[in-house]
Amino acid sequence: MARAHKYDVIVVGAGGAGLMAARYAAQNPGVSVAVISKLYPTRSHTGAAQGGVGAALGNVSEDHPEWHAFDTVKGGDYLTDQDVADAFAHEVIDAVYELEHMGLPFSRTPEGRIAQRKFGGHTRDHGKSAVERACYAADRTGHMILQTLYQQSIKDQVVFFNEFHVLDVLIEEGTCRGVVAYELATGELHTFHAKSTVIATGGNGRMFKVTSNAHALTGDLTSIVWRRGVPMEDPEFYQFHPTGLYKIGVLLTEGARGEGGILRNADGERFMERYAPSIKDLAPRDMVSRAMFLEIREGRGVGPDKDYIHLDLTHIDAEIIEERLPDITEFARIYLGVDPITEPVPVQPTAHYAMGGIPTTIDTNVITDGENTIVPGLYAAGEVACASLHGANRLGTNSLGDLIVFGRRAGIHAAAYAKGADFEPLPTDAQDRSRAVLDAVRGASGSERASHVRRDLQATMMDHASVFRTDETLSKQVEILKELRDRYRNVSVEDTGRIFNTELMEAVELGFLLDNAEQLVHAAQHRTESRGAHSREDYKDRDDDAWLKHTLVHREDDGSVRIEFKPVTLGRYEPKPRVY
Repeated sequence: MARAHKYDVIVVGAGGAGLMAARYAAQNPGVSVAVISKLYPTRSHTGAAQGGVGAALGNVSEDHPEWHAFDTVKGGDYLTDQDVADAFAHEVIDAVYELEHMGLPFSRTPEGRIAQRKFGGHTRDHGKSAVERACYAADRTGHMILQTLYQQSIKDQVVFFNEFHVLDVLIEEGTCRGVVAYELATGELHTFHAKSTVIATGGNGRMFKVTSNAHALTGDLTSIVWRRGVPMEDPEFYQFHPTGLYKIGVLLTEGARGEGGILRNADGERFMERYAPSIKDLAPRDMVSRAMFLEIREGRGVGPDKDYIHLDLTHIDAEIIEERLPDITEFARIYLGVDPITEPVPVQPTAHYAMGGIPTTIDTNVITDGENTIVPGLYAAGEVACASLHGANRLGTNSLGDLIVFGRRAGIHAAAYAKGADFEPLPTDAQDRSRAVLDAVRGASGSERASHVRRDLQATMMDHASVFRTDETLSKQVEILKELRDRYRNVSVEDTGRIFNTELMEAVELGFLLDNAEQLVHAAQHRTESRGAHSREDYKDRDDDAWLKHTLVHREDDGSVRIEFKPVTLGRYEPKPRVY
């Protein structure tokens, strides 16, 4: 295989956002499109998304995109950019119907319409009561989206480079000109020359010990572009999903509570009635996770160690559970030996979703500062990006909506830019940075193992920077990260081969994870308030006067961190206390 490639549009990542971008770029005659992925596309993490896509179709009860936009802003604790939320709430309706027309097998109402169910934080008439807004395919919605979009991409003649790890984004003189990737099968570096590059590589949850994220989600591109001078926006806002399987983190969809599931403490109490009297178990995820954490901390947890909560589905008809929640039922049976039909399921909050990421405009252009200075030819969409749709806390179902709406926007704008641009020349040393990353690990002779450093990173991030934070825990984690960085320099690999050297790649990914952890911890230490998923026990209140602004975390040339800010785009919804 040639090691130099040229395409009009390169998409990095083959999940929902990447495949949506590739498909819409490829529909432009004469525009060549390639996708680079660490994984075979249908193994991408979008396939793990269970619950649905939030869209105000109104198929089950009255609904409107304005209500969806309000819930998104309120759920995001008013850090959401309101122009983005409004555009999203309208566009996601068309995007869902497009998926249906592509052949996605949605569950159906008796009348044959796309079925919809309740989901956390989604309400009718600006918060009056829960509404059926999640469009679903049983509890395999993400899997169905992934399969459908991959089929469409093949039809549109998108070229795929699978099991390629991107190691550098070529930003020269302020313009993106492509990427460099490592081919796992041969150990060779490949240069991909492009007019437009779309980053759609997902999240970074593997920096935490208990996470719903796949092993591949190591924040590669949020590290790579950070090293290239692009700041990260709002990395302190990391969502913990309330219902991960105990000790494992495998996700049990919020759709289980949408179907009537109830969270209970050791006393059998439906404790969410105390925390969110109006919508109870369907409150936004940050609120439910904190409530669970407090129940456990105050001694009302379940089990010998009182360290988990019960998700009770036993009162729901068995046929409904088997039909609408087949996957999570099997997960509980296989991993915990618990049958949700007859007994409650042990759950605990699990690291789930990064609200922050690579800063972009509403049209997915990557930006480099608070003045919205764009990097021509560079786009980002999905969890890796921050538009900012999700603000301080993402509502359930808005992730799949984000993928299809902003993946489509990225593909359309990347193709339009490519059609009007020339191939800018690549530097002669295009592969040098990537080679240096590999050589630093290959050439190390220390006694450290990547698995040991990664284990300590994940455990300490869980202890010091998860559901609750203080200046003391964050300061401690800053020092721990310095120690882990020193240990990382002494990491060596035993496998010296070139073919399928997964040990080498895991060591490289650890370096990316350390960058991502550093971004989060410094931003969290800086933000002296509690908002959405960022909960400071030493600053318990939301402070709109001082902190109604986005964080931008820069990496300086000497490796230090610099913080700056940019304003939140406000609109019709004035910040108010979040009461549910």
